[in-house]
Amino acid sequence: MTLSPENLKYLPSHEWVYAPQDGSGVATIGISAFAVAELNDLVYMALPKVGQTLEAGQEFGEVESVKAVSPMYSPISGQIVQVHDGIVDRLESLNSDAYAGGWLIKVKISDPSQLDGLLDYQAYQKLLAQHG
Repeated sequence: MTLSPENLKYLPSHEWVYAPQDGSGVATIGISAFAVAELNDLVYMALPKVGQTLEAGQEFGEVESVKAVSPMYSPISGQIVQVHDGIVDRLESLNSDAYAGGWLIKVKISDPSQLDGLLDYQAYQKLLAQHG
């Protein structure tokens, strides 16, 4: 999987989604490098189970650092088809790769039009600059 920040869509709460145009209808979801850096020293992550159905904006898990506990929200609606269970034992890997190797869940998209309402890379960069 080739993921780069430029070809993702984002929520203002720093979750990203990658929806390939391969006809599979399966999107990959994670948290941005900015979120990982802001949280710093990750110590725990709770992820959902395969088969769970999510609505766009619904909390799907949480990530805990020495500073705070933060909920993670789904950018899209759909059913979870895969969970990256191994990442919870290697949270430090998110520091070096929050995208390709740092994905968290894969979701079979139920409403592809929801992708249109998310931030593209340029809009997400503007949002980060405002937080500056």
